[in-house]
Amino acid sequence: MVADTFAGRIHVEWDNSATVTPLGQLPFFIEYLKQGSLFDGFVADCPLHYRSPNAPAKRDVLGTVLLSILAGHWRYAHMTTLRCDPVNPPLLGMSEVVSEDAARRGLDKIEERDGLAWLQGHFDYTTRPLLSEPFPPRQLQPAGAASYG
Repeated sequence: MVADTFAGRIHVEWDNSATVTPLGQLPFFIEYLKQGSLFDGFVADCPLHYRSPNAPAKRDVLGTVLLSILAGHWRYAHMTTLRCDPVNPPLLGMSEVVSEDAARRGLDKIEERDGLAWLQGHFDYTTRPLLSEPFPPRQLQPAGAASYG
């Protein structure tokens, strides 16, 4: 299968005899983020601003946090395990996985009011279209099937 990521097109192969990884579907989720411009917009709108030329890239901070969440981490300390992953960070267009301290300091620099508005705006953008859909979703009937109700 082919996935279009921020690192370019990659080929994904399945090996049924290999060890299973919880991040095996990640290239396809990254393709979704790229095709919908969701991650680029998320990074561009983020109210994180550094003054130091030595500060990490905003994309690297947010990408590290995203990858950590998708890997099931619930503590900053767990982010350290991502530093051993040479495959997934480039797929998000990251140049590096930042340290847990850099991620914590970066998120701490975001003013609460600005951060809430930023997150709410992106949450609304991805969920608002669903509000016009019927819930629960209608069950599709096979062609020619009778509907009783």
